[in-house]
Amino acid sequence: MADTITLSVSRYRPEQESEPTVQDYEVPLRDDWAILDAINHIKDTIDGTLSHRWSCRMGVCGSCGMMVNGEPTLTCAVFLSQYAPGPIRIEPLRYFPVIRDLVVDITSFMTKLKKVKPWIIRKEEKALSEGEYRQSPDELDAYKKYSMCINCLLCYSACPVIGLEPSFIGPASIALAQRYNLDSRDEGAAERLSILSQDDGMWQCTFVGECSEVCPKDVDPAGAIQRYKLTGAANWFKTLLPWASE
Repeated sequence: MADTITLSVSRYRPEQESEPTVQDYEVPLRDDWAILDAINHIKDTIDGTLSHRWSCRMGVCGSCGMMVNGEPTLTCAVFLSQYAPGPIRIEPLRYFPVIRDLVVDITSFMTKLKKVKPWIIRKEEKALSEGEYRQSPDELDAYKKYSMCINCLLCYSACPVIGLEPSFIGPASIALAQRYNLDSRDEGAAERLSILSQDDGMWQCTFVGECSEVCPKDVDPAGAIQRYKLTGAANWFKTLLPWASE
């Protein structure tokens, strides 16, 4: 096996350049290096002008999502050896505006996420002196899968609907809405369903399933969306029943 591998990295400063360019870097091919380690090596020892995001290096924070050979990937979770002999193409996440090099602007996602109200909603809050809201292990299991989302945005870069309809509220936002809908302490399901039944909501999903394929935490956002659609359809059907208005 060769001692080095080539990373072909997208470089782009939108305020100065009309389109991205590609720059090749030779890095050591080490069995214990994730792709993120190689990118950090470039930043630290070869080219300090390269910009990228990272934090935990443990697949928890979701900061280091990038396109690796055209696939949305957490760069801390895959190793150079998996792509040998290379080259490895590194690009910013697809469907997001590029701020610089591998750093994308996630403002649109944060706006969409806030719209679905991903927090516990209650009609009345009990006093602290009354104690906590208790929850059984089974009640926790009902939503735990969806709570594992780390907002890495791989699902947005994998979603063809986002590419065609940027207004689509997107997989992670809907999965996190479902996380709270299924929480036994929450009373905001009807409110979120109304939000997600709008034009930019769940009905834009064509169920390609790529979002679940790339999810590093097995959240299954595609499943969450289809579950939401069933709930929405069932609620609509109930309005057709003769006793619905009673």
